Amino acid sequence: ASELAFALDPLPLSELPPPPALTEEDARDLDAYTLAKSYFDLKEYDRAAYFLRGCKSQKAYFLYMYSRYLSGEKKKDDETVDSLGPLEKGQVKNEALRELRVELSKKHKARELDGFGLYLYGVVLRKLDLVKEAIDVFVEAAHVLPLHWGAWLELCNLITDKEMLKFLSLPDTWMKEFFLAHIYTELQLIEEALQKYQSLIDAGFSKSTYIISQIAVAYHNIRDIDKALSIFNELRKQDPYRIENMDTFSNLLYVRSMKPELSYLAHNLCEIDKYRVETCCVIGNYYSLRSQHEKAALYFQRALKLNPRYLGAWTLMGHEYMEMKNTSAAIQAYRHAIEVNKRDYRAWYGLGQTYEILKMPFYCLYYYRWAHQLRPNDSRMLVALGECYEKLNQLVEAKKCYWRAYAVGDVEKMALVKLAKLHEQLNESEQAAQCYIKYIQDIYSCGEIVEHLEVSTAFRYLAQYYFKCKLWDEASACAQKCCAFNDTREEGKALLRQILQLRNQGETSSTEIAAPFFLPASLSANNTPTRRVSPLNLSSVTP
Repeated sequence: ASELAFALDPLPLSELPPPPALTEEDARDLDAYTLAKSYFDLKEYDRAAYFLRGCKSQKAYFLYMYSRYLSGEKKKDDETVDSLGPLEKGQVKNEALRELRVELSKKHKARELDGFGLYLYGVVLRKLDLVKEAIDVFVEAAHVLPLHWGAWLELCNLITDKEMLKFLSLPDTWMKEFFLAHIYTELQLIEEALQKYQSLIDAGFSKSTYIISQIAVAYHNIRDIDKALSIFNELRKQDPYRIENMDTFSNLLYVRSMKPELSYLAHNLCEIDKYRVETCCVIGNYYSLRSQHEKAALYFQRALKLNPRYLGAWTLMGHEYMEMKNTSAAIQAYRHAIEVNKRDYRAWYGLGQTYEILKMPFYCLYYYRWAHQLRPNDSRMLVALGECYEKLNQLVEAKKCYWRAYAVGDVEKMALVKLAKLHEQLNESEQAAQCYIKYIQDIYSCGEIVEHLEVSTAFRYLAQYYFKCKLWDEASACAQKCCAFNDTREEGKALLRQILQLRNQGETSSTEIAAPFFLPASLSANNTPTRRVSPLNLSSVTP
């Protein structure tokens, strides 16, 4: 709230709202409240609650109940601080929850809870896994006290899809716009989220560092790395001592292998506050980039000791255990991440990869499906699903996944190759050739340096395919491209010799079979005129 207020133009003294008036109960409880608040700030929660017994004002009652709740949470965290597995964690409960629920329920029925009391009641219900009741209470809290962002955030954590959002009766207030932008980001509805944030900027929040950081996170979620890095760098200029969201910034630097920048960020945050969870995660990413995975895991564990419910640290620690080949610890870390937030697609995807290493394809399929539901337009999830279906010999489903991965924009440029190999396996030579052709065109159109093995594989297959079709010019062009790669050089030379021999014997190119493409002129060794056929009909394998 203070960040948003700072982003707006200051009001003149005459327009400032008056402070809320003190009631008789507030005045009577003021000394006890002030004393308890001092103990609360020192994290002496039981002591704070003791001195608030018998207080009648709304403010004092909330602090009394909240102190009891945090006391139970602190005792639970103290017992679980060294545990990693969900089994050990599941045995430790906040013993105060049921008692708090009974007392708050009575107050709720008597309509004696204010906005903060309703918020706490909702938190207790959520902790007891009473999700439907918790959602109703958080919506009520948002109506009673619309400016309390905590209630909106808790509500956000309970919404699982856009359909669920439509049925909520939310208050018609400007805070609703911030909530919708936040939930759209969480649900990976990035286009809608960016539209909301842009409308808020136009409404006067252009200087808000919170909105700038959320826009950067949104671009991070859709893997627009350059845009996200640019916004984070601008944010650092505006708010150089900011620690919030810097772990996401470090993830982007990690992906781009920007070691000097990540090292500078880690040292800078360490100077600001080395005991923040974000700082520990940034340092963990730095060590991970240097392939010091044991040290990286140690810093992620430190982050979790500071905040056991910090989602990013659980997921990143799972990745480090995967690097160290410790699959059981990785599974436990990913499961913790899912317990904290079921919408974390990285944890579901990580579990799928772990079970893939363990050669358990049915488990892989389950977790990859979850990841795909959360990120339906992410080609990596679709390729992983396709590989699972392939291992389970469900080839039709595998074809659908690979083609869909190509259709949504294949990040790793592997979907068409895998689809082509599947067609090869099924002796569908024309479809395989079409896929290899599309793959080569995509690789060269991106201007990427063609280094990976699959390009040579594609040229080799096409050379053999055209040779069988007696299309000597096309086969010769592909064979010459094969000569540029170490693994296919000898085969390319052998094929060129065969083509030359057949041409000398008077064999002519076939005109009955249409060549299904061809290479861009810049890639063709002799700029041979080429022919095209209609695009491959893949309607049978399109989901």
